[in-house]
Amino acid sequence: MSARVEESYRERLAALRADVVAMGDLVVERLERALESLRTGDDELARAVIDGDSEINERYLALEGNCIDLFALQQPVASDLRFVATSFKVLTDLERIGDLATNLANYGLAATAEVVPEVAIDDIGTDATRLVERALAAYRTDDADACRAIAADDDEIDALCQHASETVVRDLIEREATDDGLWSVEQVLDDVSRVLLTIRDLERIADHAVNIAARTLYMVETSTELIY
Repeated sequence: MSARVEESYRERLAALRADVVAMGDLVVERLERALESLRTGDDELARAVIDGDSEINERYLALEGNCIDLFALQQPVASDLRFVATSFKVLTDLERIGDLATNLANYGLAATAEVVPEVAIDDIGTDATRLVERALAAYRTDDADACRAIAADDDEIDALCQHASETVVRDLIEREATDDGLWSVEQVLDDVSRVLLTIRDLERIADHAVNIAARTLYMVETSTELIY
């Protein structure tokens, strides 16, 4: 490989990393907006998140094509192959987080009034979002220690999600349905289902952040083993 071709190849690898991080930043922005729409009941904001999902999908497909080109045309060496493969997997996790953000926005549109006990949806959403940001930073800088810390912090989010779900279900079991009550059984069940789905999707977002960290850690540690 000539020096010019090698330089161009290295530039493409650097651009891929930058593009993955940029897509991640966009996904985080949409996630934050979806959470805000849930918190405030802003239907216009929720629709903007839903309408913007196509942009994330288009970016994903374009970057997927870049990864395939690097695989097929450049015949990368082992360390570069792991980087491209990791980047491809990270993109998949980010695209799925974007889908989950769209889900959250849809839940916000479907909500009419809150008839379940107050649970820490906003706190869980903030923690999950921060975990995604930290995973992206670890990918950007090849930070193995940060990757390990992310897995540990995900356990705390899992515990919060479990507690929130149990609170909602316990309230449903204890609730007494009355014929002349303010809320019908159907309304209560719809609201409970929506809140449980919200909790589930927030937990999945955190799980995708852990995936990003795990893939990055494998890439970094395997490269280090080869060096030494």
